[in-house]
Amino acid sequence: MQHPPISLLPLPSPGGTAVGCVVQIPIAQANPGGNKVPGTLELLVSYLPFVLVVVAAWLLLYRPERERMRRQQELLGSLKKNDRVVTSSGIYGTVANVERDADRVFLRVDDSGNVKIAVTLASIAKVLDASTESSATAP
Repeated sequence: MQHPPISLLPLPSPGGTAVGCVVQIPIAQANPGGNKVPGTLELLVSYLPFVLVVVAAWLLLYRPERERMRRQQELLGSLKKNDRVVTSSGIYGTVANVERDADRVFLRVDDSGNVKIAVTLASIAKVLDASTESSATAP
């Protein structure tokens, strides 16, 4: 097999003398296999890890969070007077009034003193039912 000659080109300097050389190699010699375009299968195999990471992130992160937000919106939509609730800061109370347009809920936290507090609607963490309430108030 005959190789094409490699040529050396001098680099000019400001003083007019050559300070170095540039090696010039023909393209056919630099890439003996030629320019091979990757096939469809090679592209799929190379992009498959990225696709798997995106799918795993969607399944493990986005989907459960969206489901949790949907359940919280349903809980806040069904909130009504006399529901026993717990706020996100841990305050137990009974809903005295719900003002959805003002995004406010009034909670009765002490029945004997008729103490009420106002919290935002979004701060309601969960509504207690009879079984949850008895276990939460027991020492």
